[in-house]
Amino acid sequence: MLEIPDNWAWGESYNVEMNDLVEVTKEALKNGYTIAWGADVSEKGFSFRNGIAIVPADPKSVEVVGKDEKNFNSAGAERKSNAFSEPTKELKITQELRQEAYDNKTTTDDHGMHIVGLYTDQNGVNYFLVKNSWGTSNYPKGYLYVSENYFKYKTINIYLHKDGIKKDVRSKLNL
Repeated sequence: MLEIPDNWAWGESYNVEMNDLVEVTKEALKNGYTIAWGADVSEKGFSFRNGIAIVPADPKSVEVVGKDEKNFNSAGAERKSNAFSEPTKELKITQELRQEAYDNKTTTDDHGMHIVGLYTDQNGVNYFLVKNSWGTSNYPKGYLYVSENYFKYKTINIYLHKDGIKKDVRSKLNL
């Protein structure tokens, strides 16, 4: 069971390796399936106003101006950084780093969104195109680009149709 406040019914989940999580998501999108995504959006590198979520290698490169709302992040605080307008080096995310952030509660269950596509930038960095519910005043009009590193680091859970799951992973899960 995923031990988070939003799992009030104590529903069961599958715990898959980080790289399988990424590959399942990519393959599902390539095969026409979209994904419901639960994630931590309270990070400095999550900027809906700028239409991007990244994990800058140097977190000091992002300045947060103002405050986010108390119980959730709806892009209340402004995040300023050149990292939002030009490619930047990101932190390398490992399974150990991901687990540590979950265990020490720096990764929290903040918000659900809808992953609808894939994108690769001019430097070969992979992003997920994500539909958010916070309005359309940003660019790209209600969507944001979430780097693969951010996805690896701050994903709480995903939901997708079982036919969207790669066969080798389905086999591991006995589906």
